[in-house]
This record gives sequence, C-alpha cells and structure tokens, in this order.
Amino acid sequence: MKKSMINPMPQFFDRYINLVEDINIFEAFDQYAPDKVYTDITKLASLQDRAYAEGKWSVKDILQHVIDNERIMSYRAMRFSRNDKTTLPGYDEELLAANTIAYQRSVEDLMQEFNQVRQSTILLYKGMNDEMMLRSGFAFKSEISALALGFVIIGHPIHHMRVIEERYYPLLG
Repeated sequence: MKKSMINPMPQFFDRYINLVEDINIFEAFDQYAPDKVYTDITKLASLQDRAYAEGKWSVKDILQHVIDNERIMSYRAMRFSRNDKTTLPGYDEELLAANTIAYQRSVEDLMQEFNQVRQSTILLYKGMNDEMMLRSGFAFKSEISALALGFVIIGHPIHHMRVIEERYYPLLG
C-alpha cells in the first residue's frame, strides 16, 4: 500500500509522513532503512555526547528516541490493525529520554538496536493485509491508521537526521 492511500491524513504526524515518497510501504521500509538514513556512523560517533545547545539531546539521545518512538508507533499499529479501537495516549518523550542510559552506549550499539527494531516492525507489517493496514484508531488526539503509522515510523528518523545534519554536524567544524 502506498502513502497516497492514507485517509485521513493525521494532523501533527503528517510532518513525518510527508518526508517519505509515495511508494509502497515495504519499498519505503527498504529505501529508508536505518543504515540508509544514518549512513555515516563514524561521523555520528565522533559527536560523542555533544549537543548543539544547552538542554538539547545528544546524537545518542536522538537515536534512542527514534528507537523508542518506533516501538511505540509499532504497538499502536498492531492494536489498530487488529481492530482495537481503544484510544491510546501520547507519550512524554522528554521523560523517556531522561530515563535512558543512551550516554553509556555507543552509536554502533544503538544502530544495531535500531536495525533490529526495524526488522521487527517490518515483520509486524508483513502480518497485515490491506484491510488491516487501513484500520485506524485514535492516538495523541488524532485518528491514524496502521498504514499512516508505518509511514510515521519511516519518516520520523528522516526528520531527526535532518536536524543532525543542520545542527550537530557543524559542531565538528
């Protein structure tokens, strides 16, 4: 199923969905795989625990956030695809970020986890037919389908990579 089949387009989440081309979701999972979005591991690792401003996350924190977000969005997609209409709450990304040990991990280790989580997500979506992908529910005050959540999962890391390129890479000089 393609991005253009998302209906309704969820407010707030559209900022991530719109970063992905209008291609089949499985093509998108491949085209925007973690290793294809975060290509320069050496450059990411060289940033260590630096942030571009006081109170901002490090690259490791960003990677952990992207991983956590993918798990949460996958959980929502599973529930909605199986016709669970329970309204699901948002989550406090700052609270989650403040309670990790990302600073003790290497970028390589975080990327390994990210790749494994993505493989789990792909397998989850392989277990859905078109009807299941179009099923929706409410999360974070928006109606959103399992299909839309898949494109959020794909687009969210792209958004954060753009932030890294714009605000973190300049720290390297």
